[in-house]
Amino acid sequence: MKIQDVLKQDAMLLDLQATTKEAVIDEMITSLAEHGVVSDAAAFKTGIMNREAQTTTGLGDGIAMPHSKNAAVKEATVLFAKSNKGVDYESLDGQPTDLFFMIAAPEGANDTHLAALAELSKYLMKPGFADKLRQVSSPADVVAVFDEAEAADKAESEVVAEQTSTVAEKAFIVAVTACTTGIAHTYMAEEALKKQAAEMGVDIKVETNGASGIGNKLTTDDIKRAKGVIIAADKAVEMARFNGKPLVSRPVADGIKKTEELLNIVLKGEANTYQAKEEASVEEAAEKLSLGKAFYKHLMSGVSQMLPFVIGGGILIALAFLIDNVMGVPQDSLSSLGSYNELASMFMQIGSAAFGFMLPLLAGYIAYSIAEKPGLIAGFVAGAIAKDGLAYGKIPFGAATGDIPAAVSSGFLGALVGGFLAGAVILGLRKALEHLPKSLEGIKSILLLPLLGAMITGFVMFFVNIPMATINTGMNDFLSGLEGSSAIILGLVLGGMMAVDMGGPVNKAAYVFGTGTLAATVANGGSVAMAAVMAGGMVPPLAVFVATLLFKDKFTKEERNSGLTNIVMGLSFITEGAIPFGAADPARAIPSFVAGSALTGALVGLSGIKLMAPHGGIFVIALTSNPLLYLVFVLIGAIVSGVLFGALRKAK
Repeated sequence: MKIQDVLKQDAMLLDLQATTKEAVIDEMITSLAEHGVVSDAAAFKTGIMNREAQTTTGLGDGIAMPHSKNAAVKEATVLFAKSNKGVDYESLDGQPTDLFFMIAAPEGANDTHLAALAELSKYLMKPGFADKLRQVSSPADVVAVFDEAEAADKAESEVVAEQTSTVAEKAFIVAVTACTTGIAHTYMAEEALKKQAAEMGVDIKVETNGASGIGNKLTTDDIKRAKGVIIAADKAVEMARFNGKPLVSRPVADGIKKTEELLNIVLKGEANTYQAKEEASVEEAAEKLSLGKAFYKHLMSGVSQMLPFVIGGGILIALAFLIDNVMGVPQDSLSSLGSYNELASMFMQIGSAAFGFMLPLLAGYIAYSIAEKPGLIAGFVAGAIAKDGLAYGKIPFGAATGDIPAAVSSGFLGALVGGFLAGAVILGLRKALEHLPKSLEGIKSILLLPLLGAMITGFVMFFVNIPMATINTGMNDFLSGLEGSSAIILGLVLGGMMAVDMGGPVNKAAYVFGTGTLAATVANGGSVAMAAVMAGGMVPPLAVFVATLLFKDKFTKEERNSGLTNIVMGLSFITEGAIPFGAADPARAIPSFVAGSALTGALVGLSGIKLMAPHGGIFVIALTSNPLLYLVFVLIGAIVSGVLFGALRKAK
C-alpha cells in the first residue's frame, strides 16, 4: 500500500484556522470524525495528547506528525493539513509549524498500513518536498506531489543499482533507529542518516525498530564489516550483537538533527568500543546502558503529570493570600491569613484541593512510567502516604520508634522515592507471577498486581517514610533559614542551571527542586528557591531580545524578528524560546545566558524574595514578596546576558 492510499483527500484541511497547538489537533480530529475515520473523537484525542506528553511530534522545519494507534480509529488514515500563518507547535527547533500530518492507525493495523506510514516520514526528509506541499491549492495537488516523489525514488533506485560497483570502496556504517511508538521518528531518523551518509560518501545500512517490527535487519556480516555502529533510539534495542564494535548511542532526535556529528564520531574513530556481558540478556544489557536515561524519563513522567495541579493549585492558594492582604486581616487573626475573608477562603479551599494531588500524582505516574497501569495504584498509595503521613504510634512496632511523632509525612522526597519503589515492586511481582497459568492472566492484572502492589508498597513506606521525612524536614528547615551568603549561592546555582540547557535535564532538575519546595513554603509566603528558578528561567529569552536590539549587525533579519517574540516568551517564563540561538551558537550563547541567569538568581537569593506560584512569569509577579525588585533583577540579568552574547557573537 502506498502513502497515497491512506491520504484521505476529502478530509484534508488546506487552510487551518487554529492558532495554538491543541486547537490545531482539535481541528484535525474534528475533520477525521466528520469523515467517519474515528468513532470517538475524545478517545482519539486522548491518545494523541498522551503521545505529545512523551515528546513533541513537531519534528522541526515546519513539520509536525501527531499520531496515535487507537481503538477509536476505523481505518488507517493520514490527514494532511496546512496552515498559512504557522503555529507554535512546541517543535524540536522552536520554529513555527505549517505542515501537519495526523496519522490515525487502528489498534489492529497490519504491517502494510504501518509501512505506508513509514514512507510518509521518508518523503518529508527529501529536499524541496515540504516546499512543494506548501504551494498546493487542492487535495489533488497534494497527491500529485507524492506521485512525483515516488517516480523520482524509482529513478534514483535505478541509478544506485548501476553504481553498486563503487559501494565496496566506501566506508560502511550500520545503524539502528527506534522511537517509543515506532511510527514517525524511527523512519525520520533512518532517512536523515541515509541522506547525510550519501552526502558524505559513506555507505550505510539502517535497521528500523518500528511498530510493524524490525525492518532492514542487520546481518552478522553487516555488523562484522562495518566500521562502527550508530544507535539512535529512545527504547531498548538488541545490543549484544554489537559486542566489540565501536558504537555511539544517542536519542532518536539526534538521529534526525545531528546526523553529521554521529557519522563523524564513527568515521574519526572516536566511538567507544561496546562491551556486552555474556551473562546478561539483551534486555538487561540495554537497560544498563540507558539507566540514567530511564531514571530521567520516569521522573519527568511523574513531574509532567503533577505540574498542572501544582501550577493551578499553587496559584489559587497564592491568590487567597493576596486577596486577604488586599481586603485586610485583623492583627489578632493573622494566623488565618489566606482564609480569613470569605472570598479568600474559597480560593484557598479550591487551591488546596488541587494542590493536594501533587504528591500522589508524582509518585503514581513515576510508577506508571515504570510498570504501566498496575503501577498506578501502588504509586498513588506511596504518594498519599508521603503526603498525609503514617501514624506510627498506632501500629504494633510503634513503641520501638522512640521520639518519632504520631504521624510522619515525608513530603516531596518521600513521594519521589515512593514512586520508584512502587514501580520496582510491580516489576518484581510480575516476575514472581510470570509462571501463573494463562487462564489466570486476567485476575493477575485486575486483582493480584493492584492488591499485592498496594499492600507491599504501603508496608515498605512505613520504613521509607522515617528517613525521608528527616531529610525532607532538614531541607525545608535549611531553605526557610536561608539568608546572606547561603541564599546567594543557592540562587546563583539554581538560576544558572535554568540556562544551561533551557528546558533540558539540567533545567528540569532545577525546576523540579524549586517546585518541590513549594509544598512546605507556600503557606508561609513562598519559596526563595522557586523565585530564583523562575527569575533565572526568564533571563535567556529576554537576553536574546537585548542582543538582537543592541547588536543588529550580528543577526539576520529573521533572527531579529525572533528576538521580538522572545520578549513574550521571557516574560511568560518560557526559557525554551532561546533554544534556537543556543543551538546555533552554543559556545557563545550558553555561557552568556548562564552568567545573566546566575546573577539574577543570586540577587533574588540575596534579597530573600519569595514566590508562591510555580509558573507564570510576569503574570504572577504580584505573588512575589517584592514584585518591583524582582523585575529589576530579571532585567539586570537579561542585560548582562544580552550584552555578553552580542559582544561575543561574530558579525553576519
